[in-house]
Formats: sequence, C-alpha cells, structure tokens
Amino acid sequence: MKIRKVLPNEINQLQKIGMQTFSEAFSSENSEENMKEYLEKSFSTEKLKTELIDENSEFYFATAENNVVGYLKINFGQSQTEIKGENALEIERIYVLKEFQGKKIGQLLFEKAMEISRQKNVDYVWLGVWEENLRAIQFYHKNGFVEFDKHIFKLGDDEQTDLMMKLVVN
Repeated sequence: MKIRKVLPNEINQLQKIGMQTFSEAFSSENSEENMKEYLEKSFSTEKLKTELIDENSEFYFATAENNVVGYLKINFGQSQTEIKGENALEIERIYVLKEFQGKKIGQLLFEKAMEISRQKNVDYVWLGVWEENLRAIQFYHKNGFVEFDKHIFKLGDDEQTDLMMKLVVN
C-alpha cells in the first residue's frame, strides 16, 4: 500500500475514484437526481483542475498494486471550505473503494493528513461529516476528534446536516 501525491496529469483517475467512492458511499441514501447533480458539479474536470493547481489544497492517492483504491483531499489557508483559521488543516475527503474498506486504507490516508498537519505545525485539524454516516463518525471519534458545531451540506436540492469535528494537535 502506497500513499502518494496526485499529479495534475492524473485528473481522470482522480475524477473516476472521486465519483465512484462518493456513489458507493451515498447513492443508496440519496435520490438519483441529487447524486447526479452533485457528482457532475463536484467532480467536473474544470473544478478538479482548479483544485489540483491550488497551492492550498492537496490530493493523495492510496494505491495497491498500482491501482488507485482511495484518496485524500486536504485544504489549508483560504482554500478551507468553511473555517478560515490560518493555522488549521481541513480534511475535506477521505474515501476508499467499497471492496477495500476494512483494510486500514482510510487510517493510512488519515495518518498522511496528520503527518502533514504536524509538518505545517497547525493548531488543529477539522472536517465535516454527514450526521447519518455513523461509520465515519465512529472512525473520527476513534482518532480523537470531537464535535464542535454543525452546518448544512447541500446535495442537489437536499439540505443535509454535517457534524463539524476537530482535533487539536498543538
């Protein structure tokens, strides 16, 4: 298992893994129309190109035998989706293909985010997680995160509640 930074020329792989993992995670609980709208907007080639060249965002692939099986997206500074704390790191996404879940890949991606948070000497790491994604909430609790707020996440025309969680690292 390797964790490596996504290169700008790997946009098609990033788009594929992003759409597939999000669909696997949430399509059973959401309408087809809302899923389609979200996937087209969030994983468009243009949006991913912009994010890949953003110096305050980073993507990492988890690979097994040269196949991409998961990915991580982190943000800092003004690229954070909400909290604009200068000395914070946001984990925007950790996703693993369904067939590879339970193999500690999410943990490895999480540990990569924490390694970067230490390198950048941030005060805390934060994220938003859907209140109905109990598996993810349990994962973050196990890793020391605590809830501190809530916000609305729009999936198509559906307003969903995300729990805001953070981990103080300094």
